[in-house]
Amino acid sequence: MNDEKTHKLVLFNDSTHDYDYVKACLMKHCEHNPLQAEQCTLIVDNIGKCTVKEGNILDMIEIKTCLEELELITEIEEYESYMH
Repeated sequence: MNDEKTHKLVLFNDSTHDYDYVKACLMKHCEHNPLQAEQCTLIVDNIGKCTVKEGNILDMIEIKTCLEELELITEIEEYESYMH
């Protein structure tokens, strides 16, 4: 697929899933290393949302689908520079 980073996947905080579950999901589906997954999970917990992956739209849709099947709340956003 095209490696151009045109979109980002944002993960939102919820009151359903625990820290370790979210961290494991990020490691599996976003290919985060343990430290990166932990940092993103902390940001989501403290701020309410975090960009967890960047890439082209097709890759972001694929990861979003996987995370939403695990009942995590996500949204795909376009980078400002790519908006019309």
